[in-house]
Amino acid sequence: MVNSLNIKSINKIKKLAAKGKTGLFFATLWLASIIICRKVWQYVRMPVVRFVSVAMLCVVFFATSSFAPVEKAYADSFDTAYSDSDVLFDENGMLIIDELPEEQYLVTEVTDEDDVASLDDLLEQVDEEEVEEESEVYEEPEGFEFDKSSWNLVLINKQHPIPADYTFSLGTIKGNMKCDERLIEPLTQMFKAAAADGINLEVRSPYRDMSLQQYLFDRKVKNYINQGYSYIDAYKISSEVVTLPGASEHQIGISLDITSDTYWQLNEGFADTVAGKWLMDNSYKYGFILRYPKGKEDITGIIYEPWHYRYVGVEAATVIYEQGITLEEFIDSL
Repeated sequence: MVNSLNIKSINKIKKLAAKGKTGLFFATLWLASIIICRKVWQYVRMPVVRFVSVAMLCVVFFATSSFAPVEKAYADSFDTAYSDSDVLFDENGMLIIDELPEEQYLVTEVTDEDDVASLDDLLEQVDEEEVEEESEVYEEPEGFEFDKSSWNLVLINKQHPIPADYTFSLGTIKGNMKCDERLIEPLTQMFKAAAADGINLEVRSPYRDMSLQQYLFDRKVKNYINQGYSYIDAYKISSEVVTLPGASEHQIGISLDITSDTYWQLNEGFADTVAGKWLMDNSYKYGFILRYPKGKEDITGIIYEPWHYRYVGVEAATVIYEQGITLEEFIDSL
């Protein structure tokens, strides 16, 4: 042991030990530190041991951190939503992940008050005299057949991304807010009918391009990673609350997030408002359906979103509403 220490160190330790109990304590601590450091140094000087030690540290780091190299799979790996019995839902069907704060329930997280369009904004884009206040309740004629290749019945979800040859023209709702131009008139009709019943509906998130959808999705993934989730878990959870880029109806301007002037939050509370109830009971008359109903998460792959409405046309919307089915179920029945 003496050979492993130099003479200078030995002399310092002896002097400390001679000063009494306090000096002896520090002398012992110093001696132990020198011995441990030298043993560790001798250990890691061995090439094989050093390589194995570094390799093990790397394995532990990547296995326990959010940088774990996980394949970024798309639809096939996450093609089902969490069910109501899953621990991620409370007794009311609200998504919960370790009791996340309320803002985590937001899907689009669009909060800029400038990105809101009301009936007045819509009326600036159309001829008010040509827009009827109410739509006739549709009655399917005998022998009528739906064409699922029609633009308004295109199925977009995780298993059916946007077709490469799908084309559409954008119409202006307000400023930079746009949607498929064919939605402007029925949307205005619906907003006018709601206004006649004392409800002021508002569009909060219409068309999004690929870059915005990718940004929203990536931000949600990063948010969960920052909360301590691994990448794979963050990706899986995010895919249930923000549609995968390339598989969002917003990207073809056929879906809209709709709330009201008295309740703008994109969460389940909207369903209990007068505006939310009015939309559920009347939107089909104008060709719109509640795209992601409660209790259908295993079919749509997306959590309940009482603010997300999709245009399918009055004929299809009436059937979907009356039968209480989803667009997926409707398309499968054709």
